[in-house]
Amino acid sequence: MRRALGLLLTVSLLGIAAPPAQARPTETRRGPAAVDLEGRGFGHGRGMSQYGAQAAASKHDKTYRQILRFYYPRLEIGTARGNIEVLISSDTGDDVIVQQATGLSVRQLSTGKTWKLGDVAPRATRWRLTAADGGRSTRVSYFLERWRSHKVVAGEAEFFGKKPLSLIDPAGTRRYQGTLRSVTSPEGDRDTVNVVALEAYLRGVVPREVPAKWHPEAVRAQAVAARTYADHARDHPRAYYDICSSTSCQVYGGIGDSHPASDAAIRATAGEVLLSGGKAAFTEFSSSNGGWTVAGSVPYQVAKQDSWDPVNGWSYRLPATKIEARFPGIGDFQRLEIRKRDGHGAWNGRVLKIRIVGSRGSVTRTGEEFRFDFSLRSSWLRKA
Repeated sequence: MRRALGLLLTVSLLGIAAPPAQARPTETRRGPAAVDLEGRGFGHGRGMSQYGAQAAASKHDKTYRQILRFYYPRLEIGTARGNIEVLISSDTGDDVIVQQATGLSVRQLSTGKTWKLGDVAPRATRWRLTAADGGRSTRVSYFLERWRSHKVVAGEAEFFGKKPLSLIDPAGTRRYQGTLRSVTSPEGDRDTVNVVALEAYLRGVVPREVPAKWHPEAVRAQAVAARTYADHARDHPRAYYDICSSTSCQVYGGIGDSHPASDAAIRATAGEVLLSGGKAAFTEFSSSNGGWTVAGSVPYQVAKQDSWDPVNGWSYRLPATKIEARFPGIGDFQRLEIRKRDGHGAWNGRVLKIRIVGSRGSVTRTGEEFRFDFSLRSSWLRKA
């Protein structure tokens, strides 16, 4: 037995009798924890650069018409008047609620018949329009300790008054000139639409789009661009409104956002719009184009160098966890591959196509899709 044990020990030491150890399973290689990006500009870059307009006016003594001619070439000057119908995007409820006010009235849209509300319930604090009869009518109610029904109006209705109306919605209370309608969307929902004169509408747009105390010529350029953008929207109306009040269209905050300086710019350019073929042009604009305008879908949206724009460089660390949460099918994030650019400016321009590669697959996005996926300032970017 001792001899057998010694033989086994000798063989073991020689390494020829012991079974080989099992190999450990290969671990999945982890990708980077983040990808560092740097970019230029803020926004899509089509049409007017707002920072470029400010620099053109304040540093290069350019007038608003010279600014507009640069950013929207080959367009004519025209005039626009009348009302615009604005979807109040912040009012996500299915009712229209306004504060009690002297001279408050309600109007039936189909017939134009009106009813005064101010003396009905003097101690009421609020009035409301809601759908009734399965959406075929509108109920008018007032709040006095609780909601109380006042009348039911066939079809749709709107509030109007002698003074601006104070709309109460989930975002707070804002004042609007014109009327506030309760309208039915194609999906059957009830939405709030402000019907307001175009010039009054601009009073709630221009100071939300640029600082009202910027150079007056830059603010005038913004007033014309915003008026034209709105007039173009009237030529291409939605089912029950012309334009929305969020960044998806133009930011609009009602008359409460007006400012004397931007009001002056609106008056100085009263009614002025830019025309293409006799119709309002599609005058898109963004905060900063990074030094190069972007070509768009119409002839007057051209790609060219913009020496007025201050570039507005930016950097951002994009966590891999954020990429994986947005595109779980790719597995563990590995790398970004920029596949195509527009060829204009530094780094060969804005990203047109980008591929996101992971351990289990990949996904391809346009530069603008990628920008919105991760709330980046622009699609003019590269890996730092």
